[in-house]
Amino acid sequence: MIYELNDTSKVEKLFEGWHETLIYSCIQKIMGKVYVVNPENPISAFAFVGCFGFYAGQPNLELIKEKPAGFVIMVPQNRKWAELIERVYPDARKVTRYAIRKDTIFDPDALKKNLQLLPDGYELRNIDGIIYDKCLENPVTADFVSAFGSKEQYLKYGRGMVILKDGRIVSGASSYTRYKEGIELEVETVESERRRKLALISCSALILRCLEEGLYPSWDAHNMNSVHLAEKFGYQFDHTYTAYEVASNERTH
Repeated sequence: MIYELNDTSKVEKLFEGWHETLIYSCIQKIMGKVYVVNPENPISAFAFVGCFGFYAGQPNLELIKEKPAGFVIMVPQNRKWAELIERVYPDARKVTRYAIRKDTIFDPDALKKNLQLLPDGYELRNIDGIIYDKCLENPVTADFVSAFGSKEQYLKYGRGMVILKDGRIVSGASSYTRYKEGIELEVETVESERRRKLALISCSALILRCLEEGLYPSWDAHNMNSVHLAEKFGYQFDHTYTAYEVASNERTH
């Protein structure tokens, strides 16, 4: 049986050295949850937020089997965890993701120049209560806010900027998750509006907003295109890591 861990300080050492802000969100109890088999003396842990799950400590089959419903991106701490994931979910899609360094020094002047690239007929807006609702109207933009438990939670902890055209969100950058010191940045543009520098503009606006508030805008890339976009803001690639995309609602054991 697995348990939600209330005292997350008990698993801090299990995740030590793993520089993923989504883990920080769970440990800091800003959002997300941590699950264990032994809540008194945990030696294995599963941190879950959004659709990401991170497995740390001593590999445990029960934590792997008790997958949350729906699509989950499972990230193993080491090869032994990976082998368990592959055994329980043989149809899981093994992918390579790209970690970005967390010590970027940004150039505010360059970011402000990017905002001047906004084409005529497009409007840059902060994600407020009205824009929050509009984000949920389209699956492409729903991830800007969907990891938060409610509109109130997003408006309190989330940060986001979108670009509108004819009243419709066509691009944006937002906090996929939030931790005390910053956000994990999520960026998306609807397919028909790509190659117009809209992602460059919305990300620049969000990074500037974070800098003004003393928050760090962390970036994690799912492909090399994302890495190249990140580099335009001064981010630097750190290392690759393996993850498993598990799409089934049912466990396979």
